[in-house]
Amino acid sequence: MNKFFSFSVIFYLVSALFFTSCEEVKEVEAKKSEVASLAFGPQKTFKIAQFTDIHWKNENAEECENTIKMIRFVLETEKPDLVALTGDIVNDPAEAGWKAVMSVFTEAGIPFAVTLGNHDDESDWSRDQIFDYLETLPGFIGQKGPSDITGVGNYVVELKSDSNSKTSALLYFFDSNAYCNNKKISDYDWIKFDQIEWYRNQSSRYTAANEGKPLPALAFFHIPLLEYKEISGKENTLGQEFEGVYSPQINSGLFGSFVDMRDVIGTFVGHDHDNNYVGIHKEIALAFGQNSGYSGYGIFAKGSRIIELKEGEFGFDTWIRTQDSAYFYYNYPFGLHREVDENEYLPSQNPDLVHEGLLYNYFEGKFKSVNDFPFGNPVKSGKTQNFDLGLADAKDFFGIEFHGLIKIPEKGLYKFYTFSDDGSQLFIGGKLVVDNDGSHSASRKEGSVALEAGFHDLRLMFFDDYMGETLEVGFSSIKSREATIPDAMLFHK
Repeated sequence: MNKFFSFSVIFYLVSALFFTSCEEVKEVEAKKSEVASLAFGPQKTFKIAQFTDIHWKNENAEECENTIKMIRFVLETEKPDLVALTGDIVNDPAEAGWKAVMSVFTEAGIPFAVTLGNHDDESDWSRDQIFDYLETLPGFIGQKGPSDITGVGNYVVELKSDSNSKTSALLYFFDSNAYCNNKKISDYDWIKFDQIEWYRNQSSRYTAANEGKPLPALAFFHIPLLEYKEISGKENTLGQEFEGVYSPQINSGLFGSFVDMRDVIGTFVGHDHDNNYVGIHKEIALAFGQNSGYSGYGIFAKGSRIIELKEGEFGFDTWIRTQDSAYFYYNYPFGLHREVDENEYLPSQNPDLVHEGLLYNYFEGKFKSVNDFPFGNPVKSGKTQNFDLGLADAKDFFGIEFHGLIKIPEKGLYKFYTFSDDGSQLFIGGKLVVDNDGSHSASRKEGSVALEAGFHDLRLMFFDDYMGETLEVGFSSIKSREATIPDAMLFHK
């Protein structure tokens, strides 16, 4: 055999092996990049049971038995469509522990997703090995995620419509990593820039495919963000707080990206066993799960946080479920449970003839409250398309009363807000919904009201005392994101 032929054959064989290997790698990577999907049920709902901080330790037989009993109770009682495990699941030993915990979900036949905590790889399995095992289990819908970004377990789950194959909502899972190498900077690690870039790319892709409209999304990870401190003790925060928020001391910008991309409406974490509260910050719900494992510390009854989405709605209901009861019912975006008694809905009216826009009365004077207006003696009156401060002739010391009708598209609970400098009050159907009165710098106040579909009387009063004049009036509902009230909703008789 001549040397050239010999070299050619060897080169061909090596090349074939190389390219076959590359194709196999591409095939594996393609499979890894496949996005799992689930679907809303016939009632257009999708229920998730979040379990967190199980801290399984085989040596604690009684505690393990109690944990399994509690999980089975929640699954049988709530009948979730998905289980989300948000970290610190198994302490020791890895193989026996993961097999014991996962058997509960595989036996129940309920799909489950996993994101890891700071303790999960402290035994004899790495994060990669944990996911290698999980990927062999029936019902597991997670993935290791892209190999070129930080962490193991960054992936998306699509929720399809009940009636077609269209994606209606998204569930993001992040690896919040474990510990910072430099304790002078932070004890706990954070979700890194490359993970955030991955999320932004995914979000942009889904939004583009949905005609430029973000899909409602939830995010699950283990270690809370710094922003969880912002909702502590706030009026619309519900639940218990018996320890600090043990977040990273670095804000890498994930929350800012959630705000920017406008799809994630709620985040669900664990880590802090003695916190189970939920609140809203910058239009995003921040929720702790319920400590689920009898082997971990904590004073709360062991249980699960339940989250129920409704197809087509930018909102969800959530509550805590234990073996004793269900409590802390909470709704996003309203900050409290959204159920309203039928008698509490304000009735609509059906006027014979309406015109676009609002009517207004303009006043001048040094007012400290909207109640100071000389209502019987306006300087001028007229019509306007919307809440317009350009109607004022004076730079300071004036007031405007806007009145007319607001057309509500469908029956439901609505949240309204005013952002004003100085004072404002909003009445709907004769009910004071937003009280932002008084002389003050620009500030926001909000309130909720249950409304029948149709026309409702609307009255808004605003005054400017001195320096700076600002007025913005907006609304949201369970089906619509927050926005300023458009001209198309404002009328007068």
